Amino acid sequence: MKAVVLLNMGGPRNLDEVEVFLKNMFLDKYILPAPLFIRKFLSWYITKNRKEEAKNNYKLLGGKSPIVEYTANLVEKMSKNQDTYQIMRYTPPFAKEIVPKFTKYDEIIAIPLYPHYSQTTTKSSVEDLMNEAKKYNLEDKIKVIEPYFENEKYNKLIIKKIKESLKDDNPEEFELVFSAHGLPKKIIEKGDIYQKHIEKNVEILKKMLKDENLNFKDIHLAYQSRLGPVEWLRPYLDDKLKEVGKKVIIYPIAFTIDNSETEFELDIQYRNIAKSLEINDYRVAKCLNDDDEFVEFLQNLI
Repeated sequence: MKAVVLLNMGGPRNLDEVEVFLKNMFLDKYILPAPLFIRKFLSWYITKNRKEEAKNNYKLLGGKSPIVEYTANLVEKMSKNQDTYQIMRYTPPFAKEIVPKFTKYDEIIAIPLYPHYSQTTTKSSVEDLMNEAKKYNLEDKIKVIEPYFENEKYNKLIIKKIKESLKDDNPEEFELVFSAHGLPKKIIEKGDIYQKHIEKNVEILKKMLKDENLNFKDIHLAYQSRLGPVEWLRPYLDDKLKEVGKKVIIYPIAFTIDNSETEFELDIQYRNIAKSLEINDYRVAKCLNDDDEFVEFLQNLI
């Protein structure tokens, strides 16, 4: 018997879980590469200072992260073909809750819902899964799907979402910005390949868009979601918005599932920035979420 498990960072299912999400995220050694006792202090300090603001942000999203419902729908659709589970890194369902259910299976296919590799996402989630699996001698039964950002079918789904955002308008009047979640520059300098994957993905999509005669006025890459005083990957999205014209489409290239970074940060915060910059047509394309074609793509990966 075979099972599938989808791996992602997770998000609060309610306002009470906002604190859980923040605490666990900043305890992650791949997010904050520091000794445990320092991470514990920083996690407590950051959570204490950010949780009320974060709760207010989630209130604007209905009191929970969009990732919750989209992932539940995705699991339900995939379960029609084989038993499918989800494991989230920072909020329930956690690996310790789900892995014991895998003892009845001969093979477990783990699909990170991160299309690009980073130690802060893929490695963190896979390591979390494997550490729990070892307690049940299941690690040899687990196969992890490799990053799939170069997959043509996957990129065609992205282009479909861009087209949906463009509607029937002329692409030559719009600038397209691929917005990726940022990382501290130090993490990249220590060998994380995330930036290389993102840049390669953008080049692939540029060519595919051209092949489909989707000729945007210009195509850019920018990074969002930076935190703290350290240097992050550039260009920052707020700086990039100062350079573009009056019509912009944003595609959140680092995500397969919409979450607070897309539906709050991109669609609310950056929309306000765009408005202040007199960008009069600002659109945020949807992620792949629980689309039937994304379900089919994941089935093909399996």
